[in-house]
Amino acid sequence: MYIPPAFREDRPEVLADFISANAFATLITAGAGGLVATHLPLLYDAPRGTLAGHLARGNPQCADLVDGAEALAIFTGPHAYVSPRWYAKAPAVPTWNYTAVHAYGRVRRIEDPEPLARMVAELSRVYEADAPAPWRYEEMPETFVNGLLKGIVGFELSVTRLEGKYKLSQNRSREDRAGVIAGLEATGRAGDAELAALMRRREGETTS
Repeated sequence: MYIPPAFREDRPEVLADFISANAFATLITAGAGGLVATHLPLLYDAPRGTLAGHLARGNPQCADLVDGAEALAIFTGPHAYVSPRWYAKAPAVPTWNYTAVHAYGRVRRIEDPEPLARMVAELSRVYEADAPAPWRYEEMPETFVNGLLKGIVGFELSVTRLEGKYKLSQNRSREDRAGVIAGLEATGRAGDAELAALMRRREGETTS
């Protein structure tokens, strides 16, 4: 990923929080059939430096999940169009502000039922955490879950490199950034408001 110095984000804790908050990833692999991508939720274990997930067994990408193979997981966050109308200084051109993290790593395929079951249980635990009466994998009938496990292929990605890009108008003046934030907040679009809020938080980091 091309990352000009002004947009680079290297702090491990920031990247870990980003991945957790935007865990629905694009997994990209390259095999005999060329490049393949699947959209799926991934679990990030920051202390171990691993990402974990599973694919439907019928997904052709499963053929690429061989031990040691390289894969790329892309996580994206708030993004929005930025109009030059919002800048204090002219001339200027339109652009797009966005946030993204790329995780490169090596694959370990998981088909043994026990670790596969633990992964599925942890995924459900994470995403059911806010429910008043969460659905629990462990409460499902054994014959039912055994059938489900036969239909998926799990994997763990040992992360070798993390790249973070926060393109938030850092290359513009403080006045221009303030104009972008105000412009985004005025559009009424939820994604624009989320990006504006992130820009405000980052502005606070640079002034504190």
